Amino acid sequence: MVKINGESFDIAGKTLAEYLASTEYNPMRIAVERNGEIVPKAKYGETVLQEDDVIEVVNFVGGG
Repeated sequence: MVKINGESFDIAGKTLAEYLASTEYNPMRIAVERNGEIVPKAKYGETVLQEDDVIEVVNFVGGG
């Protein structure tokens, strides 16, 4: 299981890009942290999610 924003998902073996494609996140407006380290956007396609990974996805929201 991979924990994403506090919720467990059975997605070990998928890339971060594959996971994000299955969500409504806009990749241009998010930052992703994996096990305490920021994942560069250029690495989403090669970052394979592993069992027990802890992922935090932060969605930037504009406003004023």
